[in-house]
Amino acid sequence: MLVLSRKESEKIMLGDSIVLTIVRVSGDRVRLGIEAPSDMLILRKELDQAADLPSAATTPGELPATIAPPTAA
Repeated sequence: MLVLSRKESEKIMLGDSIVLTIVRVSGDRVRLGIEAPSDMLILRKELDQAADLPSAATTPGELPATIAPPTAA
C-alpha cells in the first residue's frame, strides 16, 4: 500500500483519468473530491457489499437505488 501525505487542495492522480482532491481536513476526518469518468462506479468500501446484492445491481456509472448521489456542500 502506498501512503501519501497531502494538505487541503492538493491532488493525487490515479492513472490518466482519476483525480483525488483533498477538500477538507478536520480533526480525524478527511473530505475527498473524486473526479472520474462517468462510466466508473465509485463506492465507499462499507457499501461494497450492498452493491453486490442483486437488488442493487447497476450498470457502470449508475448508482444503486439505496445510494444517493452526492449533494453540493
